[in-house]
Amino acid sequence: MDLVARLAEAPDRAAILLDVDGTLAPIAPRAEDAAVPEDAREELSRLVGRYALVACISGRTGKDARRLVAVEGVRYVGSHGLELAPEAERWRAEIHSFASGVDWPVEDKGLTVSFHYRQAEDEAAALEYLEEVADRARAVGLLPRFGRKVLEIRPPVHADKGTAIRKLLDESGLSRALYAGDDTTDLDAFRALDGLELGVRVAVSSDEAPAGLVRSADLVVDSPAGLLELLKRL
Repeated sequence: MDLVARLAEAPDRAAILLDVDGTLAPIAPRAEDAAVPEDAREELSRLVGRYALVACISGRTGKDARRLVAVEGVRYVGSHGLELAPEAERWRAEIHSFASGVDWPVEDKGLTVSFHYRQAEDEAAALEYLEEVADRARAVGLLPRFGRKVLEIRPPVHADKGTAIRKLLDESGLSRALYAGDDTTDLDAFRALDGLELGVRVAVSSDEAPAGLVRSADLVVDSPAGLLELLKRL
């Protein structure tokens, strides 16, 4: 917690960067059912008034993240940072064409598509099928990535949460930041804090979190509620 105290000493020089699903909002059986608790919104509003930058970097589209979090003054970046990479746009049609050939409900995130299997009757069979889908995606030059009960298909573009964070920090002239996340794509965000004057990596742990996330974290909390208590120290 010394790292948190150091960050809080100079909020005008620091950024608070957060994932949304599984971090601010508890994981829901369906993505459309997710909700950010009101006390978390109130805390974000307080942080916006105190820190140089508060941003949500989400796997959702930026528009959907804004709808879900609904706090003014927060910077919203969607599609795991792809929204800040103009070259990703040319892959939109190809990704949607690929998804149309997959016999599975699809979540359309604009620049990416996701296939969830949290509610599958036979999770093992669902995962086996989606691993075949991942192989097909690789074969046509797309990038598959598994997360918490989900397969995401994304364009072959060098852009992720880490590149988005570096861009946000460079634009703001900041070299101090805290990032909190709960899933595989958040490891990219953790790496983006390397070399900063002060970087604080917070893992929101769960039975589904990748082991590398906890190993790479400076601090670990056990739930979005635990993260909220940590944010109150800022």
